[in-house]
Amino acid sequence: MTLKPIHVIGAGMAGSEAAWAAANAGVPVILHEMRPVVQTDVHKTTDFAELVCSNSFRSDDKDNNAVGLLHEEMRLCGSLLMAVAEQHKVPAGGALAVDRDGFSAEVTKRITSHPLITIERGEIDGLPPDEWDSVIIATGPLTSEKLAKAIRAKTGDEGLAFFDAIAPIIHRDSIDMSKAWFQSRYDKVGPGGTGKDYINCPLDKAQYEAFIAALITGEKTDFKEFETNTPYFDGCLPIEVMAERGPETLRHGPMKPMGLTNAHNPTVKAYAVVQLRQDNALGTLYNMVGFQTKLKYAEQVRVFQSIPGLEQAEFARLGGLHRNTFLNSPILLDDTLRLKAEPRLRFAGQITGVEGYVESGAMGIMAGRMAAAERLGQTPKTPPPTTAHGALINHITGGHIATTDNKTQTFQPMNINFGLMPVPEVPRKNAEGKSLSYKEKTVARKQAYTSRALRDFKAWLRG
Repeated sequence: MTLKPIHVIGAGMAGSEAAWAAANAGVPVILHEMRPVVQTDVHKTTDFAELVCSNSFRSDDKDNNAVGLLHEEMRLCGSLLMAVAEQHKVPAGGALAVDRDGFSAEVTKRITSHPLITIERGEIDGLPPDEWDSVIIATGPLTSEKLAKAIRAKTGDEGLAFFDAIAPIIHRDSIDMSKAWFQSRYDKVGPGGTGKDYINCPLDKAQYEAFIAALITGEKTDFKEFETNTPYFDGCLPIEVMAERGPETLRHGPMKPMGLTNAHNPTVKAYAVVQLRQDNALGTLYNMVGFQTKLKYAEQVRVFQSIPGLEQAEFARLGGLHRNTFLNSPILLDDTLRLKAEPRLRFAGQITGVEGYVESGAMGIMAGRMAAAERLGQTPKTPPPTTAHGALINHITGGHIATTDNKTQTFQPMNINFGLMPVPEVPRKNAEGKSLSYKEKTVARKQAYTSRALRDFKAWLRG
């Protein structure tokens, strides 16, 4: 029987993996790539899966790191990117880094030589024609203006974001609750709230003044050339820009202390307060309210760990502010990455709201496998949320905290991290029956996540 092809738009990390996964399942694929007919502001070659920023895929430790876990799950799926990365890796300690030119050239070679993949160069400047009954859109954060306009017309004004203001996100269990406390401002009970919906970190006057000075003098990243004409929105000004407007600006903005009483020292009024709000349905991640920033990553860690209660903070994601294109996926996509308004369209990669090379490739694998399963008359199944792939899909299709009208853009892109997964059972004692040290507990916690994930992912693959 001759199968109709699946069309994949975009040959970046996600598109390359989607095409490879679908073709290896026995389904023909037509892979559309607009370069070199239409170039982007950042790509330099015409190769597939071109690395436009770092040449690193980050940690390769499958036992103790969420990124390394994702690597291993991708390998179990027959990942093209992981196989080529192994062939072209360069020394990088515990990280998986590659020779960028050799890597992209090899990905291109393997895809173009696959008997079930056909390459078509040229821009898709609108929604795909109706006769394309299975399409994966994997056009990344720099989706062409014409296609982005068509997607936005289909999904509505709130369907796509073009400017990404990101506040840091912190693992809940790394916050020192002997200094911080739970309370909503004025104990207000909002929809679904309890009056204790924020974690509050107090600063006295000296701490606040030192914090403001650190914000202003901290080293910042520069806008890329294509971002320079993207204006700030008043609702998402970088925290350091607000600080530069005057030393009291933040005390009357996101750090105002009004309506809050320190549960540990009720008689002393805080001069300023940093609030953190629950960021995922599991309650394992909290974001720093109003703290979108252009500080460099190392500076963010240094400055934000000076806040009382956050001295040992572990960051699931650091802040940033840059031009991006991503869907409001929790509203628009189902759990198999299909557009609810038009299920023949699937999305994969950064446009779905994941961050990073590896995460983009992983979502490409999932989209390719699911599209192929449908073409073969099977019912696609999502990996369980205890796995790295399943946790990412859960995050982008419903793991966020929704607003009361479920329409407001609260969803933000995310890298893979353990905070996206349900908390596992962690042993409290070692084999000799002795209580684990803090370091031993940390290792045991990470390995509880990874061992459970790999067990569940293998079971899902068998199923």
